[in-house]
Parts: sequence; structure tokens; C-alpha cells
Amino acid sequence: MGLQISIRESADVTILALQGRVTIGVDSDLLNVHLKKLVAQRVRKLLLNLEDVTQLDSLAISAVVGTYVSLARQGGSLKLVCPSGRVQEVLRVIHVADFIPTFEDETQALASFRREGNAARPR
Repeated sequence: MGLQISIRESADVTILALQGRVTIGVDSDLLNVHLKKLVAQRVRKLLLNLEDVTQLDSLAISAVVGTYVSLARQGGSLKLVCPSGRVQEVLRVIHVADFIPTFEDETQALASFRREGNAARPR
């Protein structure tokens, strides 16, 4: 199955849910276009749900890391939720999970965005 992308909001967090395989060609390009568009639209809190992703290629990983860096430079953040199987293993081997926050469920991930917002407020 090719890549399917759905976008939804939870408060001020944009959730990009991916489903299928993200492999070289149309799928990687589609993901890259979506990520760039969200950054251009000034989305600053982005959660990438990988629960239903069975494969990520190097171009897709590069797009995710590039988006993480772009958002961080602009005071935003990108987090991953539910990578599993081969996807989780690839992210672990290339150390992506060492610098991009990764969560086991969406509730935890969304809560982490709220904690960040609270920590940033002056007291």
C-alpha cells in the first residue's frame, strides 16, 4: 500500500498521521511536500504519528529530520509517536530517537507539548 496522510488538530498541535509504506518516489515526495507546507503555514507543534507505517526510506527520514531542525530553529518542535517494528528499529539504529522525542502513545505526546508550553511561560 502506498502512503496515505491525514491531518488533524488537537488544541495547538498539528497531527500528521501516516499509513502505509514511505518509500523512494511518490511517497517520500508526498511526505516532504506535506511537511514543508506545514512549516510554511507556521505550524510550530507537529506530531508525526507512525503507528501504521510499515517502512520509512532514507528520503522520508531526511524529510522528518529536516522538518525537526526547521521547527527547532523557529521555536517549534516535532515529535514522533508509535513507531513500531522495522520503522522503530531503523530510527533506533540511525539514532533519530536520540534527538527527536518519541512516545509510545498519542496522549503522552500531546501532554508533552502542554508541559513545554507551561515551562516556557515566565513566572
